[in-house]
Amino acid sequence: MAEEQSRGADLPATGWAVLGLLSFGEELSGYDLKKWADWSLGFFYWSPSFSQIYGELKRLEKAGYAASRMVTPENGGRSKRVYRITETGTAAVRTWTREAPVEPPVLKHGVMLRLWLGHLMGPARMRDVLAAHQDYAETMRRRAAADAEGAATEATWAYTELTLKWAERYYAAERDRATEMLAELAELADREGLRPPGTD
Repeated sequence: MAEEQSRGADLPATGWAVLGLLSFGEELSGYDLKKWADWSLGFFYWSPSFSQIYGELKRLEKAGYAASRMVTPENGGRSKRVYRITETGTAAVRTWTREAPVEPPVLKHGVMLRLWLGHLMGPARMRDVLAAHQDYAETMRRRAAADAEGAATEATWAYTELTLKWAERYYAAERDRATEMLAELAELADREGLRPPGTD
């Protein structure tokens, strides 16, 4: 039974992600998990809703990978439920990270999809989309850089720091690609005969 649980073949990847958040050894509430996910996971994998987090926590408890308890703050505030990883959960997520196949990234890039359909949008609207993406990527790059600095303060977050540095470089590359595409779009717009009727 323990061996079967350690394999955890029935968990979706999002469940492993939530269990991974608990694997850092702290008791966390659903609210805490949401903050931690936004601080790290959201840059490269998943930005979960509260309902998704609580759904995965129920699944993890049922599997025996996590346990919970109610705690009351010392100041007498509202009680909350906090979750911790179990020994079985630690063994399971360790096995999963080491042995499960690493699926290749699936690129679902809305801006690239719009660029592919640029003949229906026209250069002016396409410029707006690319410029907005340029700003978004720079915002995300700054956030990732700041969070990487925060992770550097804790030795146990060394791999988190590396991941956030990767995210920082990814968004820097996205920003730079958008800049390049804006320049190439300007060249394209200057050519004759490339705009469908009715577009600017």
